[in-house]
Amino acid sequence: MPEVIFPGPDGRLEGRFSPPPRPRAPVAMILHPHPQGGGTMNNAVVQALYKTFVRRGFATLRFNFRGVGKSQGEFDNGVGELSDAAAALDWLQSFHPEAETTWVAGFSFGSLIGMQLLMRRPEIRGFITIAPPANMYDFSFLAPCPASGVIIQGDADEVATPSGTQKLVDKLRTQKHITIQHDVIPGANHFFEREMDPLMKSVDDYLDMRLDPDCPIK
Repeated sequence: MPEVIFPGPDGRLEGRFSPPPRPRAPVAMILHPHPQGGGTMNNAVVQALYKTFVRRGFATLRFNFRGVGKSQGEFDNGVGELSDAAAALDWLQSFHPEAETTWVAGFSFGSLIGMQLLMRRPEIRGFITIAPPANMYDFSFLAPCPASGVIIQGDADEVATPSGTQKLVDKLRTQKHITIQHDVIPGANHFFEREMDPLMKSVDDYLDMRLDPDCPIK
């Protein structure tokens, strides 16, 4: 997983990139938790997602938001971080312009940024959202949500509450032309410390379904 440095809107951004294993390989970008809560691209959930997409033959990027690790700039309450994510996707696409499809995965604060990016980038056709902080941030910008995906929640999450996530899922499921899967991991707290295996099984099962050529969700 080579280290990469690429230009962001507020200076250089640091990432780890696994190049495409074949022409037209799909791309995936993974977004980390809140920088002011210690979130980095080396978070355990982020790394597990990265390895999953690499194993499945995606060109895969994870990176540090501004002010984290070697990434330049300062925390910008989500506004600048969304710009960072857009710049990272630009870089990923410039490196691999022939990608057949684009996915974004985010954990906690990273899921908020990922869902906002979804609204700006119609080429994103699938998403994995883990522990979205719907009780702390307004997700009403998903109107309508432009792509199908999975939302995964721990039922013992003390940060991003299950009830907040359920309201988000219920609202998204009223929208036409998309399919929202909602997986709940029993006993999992916000960081899935003891439930990493069932979390990643949920991710794998969803990708198995979506990447099947016969999947009705496009």
